[in-house]
Amino acid sequence: MKITKQGTKIFFQKIQVYLNDYCRHSLILLGLFFLAAIFEIALSFNSSASRLPASPVIINLLINYIIYWIKTFVFFLLPYLLISFFSKKAANIFYRICAIILVFIQMGLIEYFHKSFVPLGSDLYAYSTNDIKQTVGSSGTLGIPIFLLFVGLLAVFIFAFIYFTKKLKVTKYITLSLTAITIIFFLSGFSLKSFDSLQTEYARSLVLNKSDFFFSQTFQYIFPDVQETDIYSDVYSGDFGEGAKSTIKDFNYVSDNQYPFLHKDETPDVLSPFFNPGPRLPNIVIIFVEGLGRAFTNEGAHLGNFTPFVDSLSKKSLYWKNFLSSGGRSFAVLPSVLGSLPFAKNGFNELGLNMPDHLSLINIADHSGYQSAFFYGGDSRFDNMDLFMKKNNINHIYDEKTFPSSYTKMPSRDGFCWGYGDDELFRRYLDLLPQGDHKPLLNVMFTVSTHSPFLLNNQAKYEQLFEDRMNQLNFSPEQKEAHRQYKDQYATILFFDEAIKTFFENYKKRSDFNNTIFIITGDHRMPEIPMLSKIDRYHVPLIIYSPLLKRTATFSSISSHFDITPSLLAFLNHSYHLEKPTLVTWMGSGLDTTRAFCNNHQYPLMQTKNEVVDFIQGTSHLNGNNTFSLNDAMDEQDDNDKIKYQQLLHSFEQFKNRNQKFIDGAKLVPDSIYKKYSGL
Repeated sequence: MKITKQGTKIFFQKIQVYLNDYCRHSLILLGLFFLAAIFEIALSFNSSASRLPASPVIINLLINYIIYWIKTFVFFLLPYLLISFFSKKAANIFYRICAIILVFIQMGLIEYFHKSFVPLGSDLYAYSTNDIKQTVGSSGTLGIPIFLLFVGLLAVFIFAFIYFTKKLKVTKYITLSLTAITIIFFLSGFSLKSFDSLQTEYARSLVLNKSDFFFSQTFQYIFPDVQETDIYSDVYSGDFGEGAKSTIKDFNYVSDNQYPFLHKDETPDVLSPFFNPGPRLPNIVIIFVEGLGRAFTNEGAHLGNFTPFVDSLSKKSLYWKNFLSSGGRSFAVLPSVLGSLPFAKNGFNELGLNMPDHLSLINIADHSGYQSAFFYGGDSRFDNMDLFMKKNNINHIYDEKTFPSSYTKMPSRDGFCWGYGDDELFRRYLDLLPQGDHKPLLNVMFTVSTHSPFLLNNQAKYEQLFEDRMNQLNFSPEQKEAHRQYKDQYATILFFDEAIKTFFENYKKRSDFNNTIFIITGDHRMPEIPMLSKIDRYHVPLIIYSPLLKRTATFSSISSHFDITPSLLAFLNHSYHLEKPTLVTWMGSGLDTTRAFCNNHQYPLMQTKNEVVDFIQGTSHLNGNNTFSLNDAMDEQDDNDKIKYQQLLHSFEQFKNRNQKFIDGAKLVPDSIYKKYSGL
């Protein structure tokens, strides 16, 4: 077919008309995005006015909205033009539907961030339907008011596109300029990188465009970018000589391909010097406290000490004030503390019924005659906690389904309730403990009260305790006002502190109290109170309390969840001759009892079920492409040392390579070792 000049002219005239319509629609979408931005700014400053630098936050946030709009402009341009050649009306309807969906997604992601203070990313895809229902239900965002708001907004958005597309005048030059500029910006890969004026992790997360973040993470989840470390690079860190890694503990692996994490257990016994061992194996009680971060726990907490009893207990204990969780959410705590296990792809527990054979504190203790139980105030199916416990031969699981009617649940919101509060969980635990002589006990408890939606029975009492506590801490009026933005969260923290105080008062009445070791730590730091830094998410306390202690101590050295089981088994083996395997898969090398600030460990940290971007080695922290230096208050500063970055990256890649072999089907332990300690 011969292409005439007249035909070409008509074709480009049509393109011009379609582009003009597209630009008018896109500018309306930009206006709706700016309305969403205003809503986000108002929402954030209303809850955190004293914490946010206004100008940098607003400027960065608006720029990120524009960058996201540019991406949507380019993404929908070609489909719109193609549909226009068949039907201009259909193209307009297509764009309006897509635009309205984008605005609703943006509003939903803003609301999610406002509730959790963490932007939603690809971690969404790692949760089961039941887990998502529980999490959404706990936020209290469902119901008739939200439905009516949805209908109202939908009407407004439809009106905006119908009315303003007729009123908005866009000239040919504006159309061509706008199209050219957006495409050039898109192809240049421009993005806002500098957050130098934003000093807190909350502020840096706030200015991210929530949809851009979500869709970018979704793309990376579907099309993962596999990168190899260049060992021939001039800055490759395979050999840094003395000083770089000389103090970092590492393992001698016995079979890199068949058993990528298997190594000889050389964990030193650092706990025995602090104990007077009794004639019988001690009872062990491990308490995981939902959201218990160091930011508001114990002396030196930068948000203030809102756990007076736990603080007093730490002074009678072995206390690690610079301790780290292995994950940024609850999914990581059981396998990390009880098994010092690798993450697999989405967290060890997400393997579900396909969890491979592995060693843990539970099955090794069971081999030596321990009776074990797991106590949880909620539904133990959440995060597959029940499957993990059953895989480890736990003797009993007591969750909300097993609580009799004499116990009272926490208040519900929109029909949702996590389960039983910490006071009822501790009461249930004590009610079920055997009396008199019994086998040694290994019991694990997981609290739930310090979790969204932060509702308590007798809420007013704990809100008053919160006010009283601020007075005791001599807070200024400005500090009080800032903290009151999160009074529900602080009320639950004080509730937990009172509940565990009552728990210990009652436990002391038992005859076996003097032969019990209590281990208390947070599963991660509560994200619903804004965080100062990346590491703040993982900074939790560790307390080991027991009447068997002959001396107490506070340690400034860094250790993590991964180190608890290796050290506990080394202690039980040395002081009580409990049999333990010589080959293990521990991720941790044991607790460090150095009083001064230091770190001789290296380990990855997993913030969400799809995000392993944090790695700790010594006092350096790798997060994505950024490195930070940690100090003795667990504050961190940007570190632009390229050699250190390559060193951290190389060590991190070594873990990821082993983890990938595990994901691809490599075993953790030989059958002979597993069968011996699992009782099979």
